[in-house]
Amino acid sequence: MARFDYDLFVIGAGSGGVRAARLAAISGAKVAVAEEGRVGGTCVVRGCIPKKFMVYASEFSSHFKAAEGFGWSAAKSEFDWPRFLAHKDMEIARLSGVYVANLENAGAHLMHTRATLVDAHTVKLDDQDQAVTAGKVLIATGARPTLPDDVAGIEHAITSNEAFHLEKLPASVVIAGGGYIAVEFAGIFNGLGVDTTLVYRGPIILRGFDDDVRGHVTREMERRGVKVIVGCRQTQLERTPDGVVSHLSSGRTLTSDITLFATGRAPNTEQLNLEAAGVSVNARGAVEVDEYSRSSAENIWAVGDVTDRINLTPVAIREAAAFAETEFRGRPTRFDHETVASAVFSQPPVGAVGLSEAQARQRGGKVVIYRSVFRPMKSTFYGGDERMLVKLVVEDASDHILGCHIVGPDAPEMIQMAAIAVKMGVTKRQWDDTCAVHPTAAEELVTLREPYVPMEL
Repeated sequence: MARFDYDLFVIGAGSGGVRAARLAAISGAKVAVAEEGRVGGTCVVRGCIPKKFMVYASEFSSHFKAAEGFGWSAAKSEFDWPRFLAHKDMEIARLSGVYVANLENAGAHLMHTRATLVDAHTVKLDDQDQAVTAGKVLIATGARPTLPDDVAGIEHAITSNEAFHLEKLPASVVIAGGGYIAVEFAGIFNGLGVDTTLVYRGPIILRGFDDDVRGHVTREMERRGVKVIVGCRQTQLERTPDGVVSHLSSGRTLTSDITLFATGRAPNTEQLNLEAAGVSVNARGAVEVDEYSRSSAENIWAVGDVTDRINLTPVAIREAAAFAETEFRGRPTRFDHETVASAVFSQPPVGAVGLSEAQARQRGGKVVIYRSVFRPMKSTFYGGDERMLVKLVVEDASDHILGCHIVGPDAPEMIQMAAIAVKMGVTKRQWDDTCAVHPTAAEELVTLREPYVPMEL
């Protein structure tokens, strides 16, 4: 008789949880997955995927303008927000269904309910009177957007979750935050014709990215019509007949139809009863894990945003795959969190991998910078004033490329390929030996011959 009901019980059916469950089930393990919401998690349901659809929709306004420069007659165009939402929701439902089918086809048992831990091997399900047991437990509950508790009237704000389901497109929006979510939604709303203001308490948006990238994105956003206010924050929100009034720490007020806060996310751990299972969390509530994603409880692991390591969907998937390889295929595997590429689907978009210039200099040793700012070929033809940025950070002693940073059209697509070379430890000489593909914006990356020397102020 089996000691446990399941070999593996997964709490959370997002990208990480589903991948781990599928791989474990395919290996022959008896697997159950509990999900209280829609299968697919943040990425599929209320994150990466619907956001990218919104980015696509918002980009057409600039495409229409560019088309005239290429000889197309001006077209009368109107954006139908309800029709877009209907199509978006249909596609999200389809993708969620694909995740469900993949789990079932792998042989995993999917339970649509909330799960909490009773002890290290016992899981209580909200829709059942009795608990189930498992030899191993994987926590993959992700994270959620949070609202600050020190802003009076914060109940008048929305988060990114609600932004995906607005009944109508607002005429104006104030967005609080300077991270990738705030910047992406600023581009989306602005592209859809919404009067958009971004308010960030820091000196420059996109903290953690290269300073040249941060400055370039800011200038390009402002050129496209987004009003960027830095160095202050909302201290109070007030609902009035004219809309939501944001009172800023600078003394200024802004009135908008909606106010969206994108100032932080928190791991979903509060309702899991982790302490009963001996699972430790850090000050932010994230599950503390080792390099194999094992928690402080010997038979409990955690992957994805709930661990607050690198909060990216592909990282959660790779962590989950490493867990399954280690625990169900007997091949100890650790995911390497170094040199992970990332993209910001802002307008213009960003692609980055490796160290920023500041990070590289902080490590010590001489650093050489190669940098170019230029108008893309498409933009020059119709008289647009858009600018792209490409930048390489190179270690002088070894000639290794430590970082690659791109801002402009197709930057996220380019950085995926660049990341392979940077991850492999490519040198600048090897990089330069690659022949350019012409005419492309990407060729700028392999034609940077002279080190960049900033002008003296």
